[in-house]
Amino acid sequence: MTNVALLSNPNSTGNREILPSVRSYCVKTSDVFHYEVDAVDEIAKALETIARVKPKVLVINGGDGTVQAALTELYHGGHFGDTPPPVAVLPNGKTNLIALDLGAEGDPLKALERIVEMAKHDLHEHLVARELIALSDGEEGSKVVLGMFLGGAGLSEFILYCRHKIYPLGLPNVVSHVLTVFAALASALFGIRAKFLPNRPPPVRISLMRDGQFQGNFAVLIVTTLEKLLLMRRANRDKPGLGRMQFMAIDQKAGAILRFAFAVIFGRLGKVSQPGIHLEQGDLIRIEGKDSNVVMDGELFSAQEGRPIVLKSTEPVSFLRLAA
Repeated sequence: MTNVALLSNPNSTGNREILPSVRSYCVKTSDVFHYEVDAVDEIAKALETIARVKPKVLVINGGDGTVQAALTELYHGGHFGDTPPPVAVLPNGKTNLIALDLGAEGDPLKALERIVEMAKHDLHEHLVARELIALSDGEEGSKVVLGMFLGGAGLSEFILYCRHKIYPLGLPNVVSHVLTVFAALASALFGIRAKFLPNRPPPVRISLMRDGQFQGNFAVLIVTTLEKLLLMRRANRDKPGLGRMQFMAIDQKAGAILRFAFAVIFGRLGKVSQPGIHLEQGDLIRIEGKDSNVVMDGELFSAQEGRPIVLKSTEPVSFLRLAA
């Protein structure tokens, strides 16, 4: 039995610099079984091979898209039977939302070293349960993709804008994200339209099966099961019967965006109901609209007329938390 199995994607942005050091560390460390994939469609074979060494922990070394593909295959592939190992995620890629939620930040190699040390002992106190978001078109037998963070409406346009217009400039991540925020504010808050700014999102209809329907243009749409997104915390999040997916939508109106900004700054978000700010929880969400894009853990999906995006929460999956 191997303590740690490491699944790496060499094509991840962060791995272009740190992977040689990771390889060197794995060669020197007998507790680590290292498997590299050149494309996400190789992940099924990778997990099939990894299952044979029966690791205590499965570590994913790649961006959010790699994590999404690995979680999807881990959940549906059945390679580990009924007892899949807990998952740890190294801080890598551009956004690292999943890694940050699990307390992994900073140097990926140091995070790996800590995981290897943790795996030598009882992991019980370091394990946390997280539900996943299952995305499909709702049809029987359709492909299901699993993730933990989905951005839609205006937010998806901002993400795509950053990916296609800002990242190619080769700027540091922090600078790229700041520029994207300013461009998003110019587009959403002030209504400025220009080729060098993000596209205006098309109207979208969002249905929470328990709590009715929202329809219109939204500056922000978020669905997540991540715990550390402070903007999604609500006083009633732990009450039973509300559903496990956190949902937030902000109307594409200057007043709603400003109310949202002030609510975040002064810690009032979710404490009182405010016009144009929609905060809910649910286990089943439908997103409908023509050419309405959503980005889940870095991967793009589109709703079409008569072909909605359907989100369901899964049963909890075990993860390894690095934070104390």
